[in-house]
Amino acid sequence: MKRATRPFADIINEIAPKFSKSIFLVIFILIVAILGFDSFYQIEEQEQAVLSTFGVAKPITQPGLHFKIPVIQKIQKVDTTINGFSIGYNEKDNASREEESLMITRDYNFVNVDFYVEYRVSDPVKALYASQKPVLILKNIAQGYIRSVIGSNDIDEVLTTGKNQIQLAIKDAILKKLDEYDLGLQLINITIQDASPPTLEVMEAFKNVETAKQSKETAINNANKYRNAKLPEALAEIDKILQEAETTKAKRVNEANAQVARFNATYEEYLKNPQMTKERMFYETMEEVLPNLKVIIDGTGKTETILPLDSFTKEGE
Repeated sequence: MKRATRPFADIINEIAPKFSKSIFLVIFILIVAILGFDSFYQIEEQEQAVLSTFGVAKPITQPGLHFKIPVIQKIQKVDTTINGFSIGYNEKDNASREEESLMITRDYNFVNVDFYVEYRVSDPVKALYASQKPVLILKNIAQGYIRSVIGSNDIDEVLTTGKNQIQLAIKDAILKKLDEYDLGLQLINITIQDASPPTLEVMEAFKNVETAKQSKETAINNANKYRNAKLPEALAEIDKILQEAETTKAKRVNEANAQVARFNATYEEYLKNPQMTKERMFYETMEEVLPNLKVIIDGTGKTETILPLDSFTKEGE
């Protein structure tokens, strides 16, 4: 007896509705589960979130469990803890990056300076949407001001006494630029990790400069000691010279006044008898000019003749 067989198509048509219902039910359950899972999100203590609804961003700052509309709303979490990055070296192995650390100072010396920058997100919306890579922008700003400030200081200030002032100057400049750019980032601190000359030759030259500076200070101190020792003597000599000058001045003034008085007296006598005064002055002048000369004045004629008798008498002896 032959067994009756059913066509394969009939069998498929019979079980297809049942199979389709099962698949639809599974897919529906999966969709509901996915949407339900995507409707809630958790914000930790050190996090903030940005909720976007049709392109409109809203910050979510309260920690805890929050709800959002699936598909329509999107959430982006932002870490608000203090983060940082290095400039001039690799944080993992401390290997130097000379393309970042090698700089030139105001006195034309080369120096390697490593920095560490600490920052945090102050505005999550601006940090996500104000720029594409805000941390990279912050790093570029920091590198620019680092080179500018290092270039305005001498090498000894960078290596020794000027580190604090350099850090403060760089930090102030970066803060002003961040306010201008408004990236949603806050600079916490920037510190010099290490500063050293790039080569042994530069190190040796720096030591020589330090030695020269110490020699300079010693020479200045010795010069000040010598000045302090000699200055009182010089002041005393100045007082002596001034006193002598005052004495000489008084003497000359008195002599001048006496000469003026004699001239005035002579002039009064001259006005009384000019001829007699002339003769008297002539004789007095001759006595001063020729004090030891013996003369005979022959006044018989209209002219007077002066005969130097000494010259004749000496020849006759």
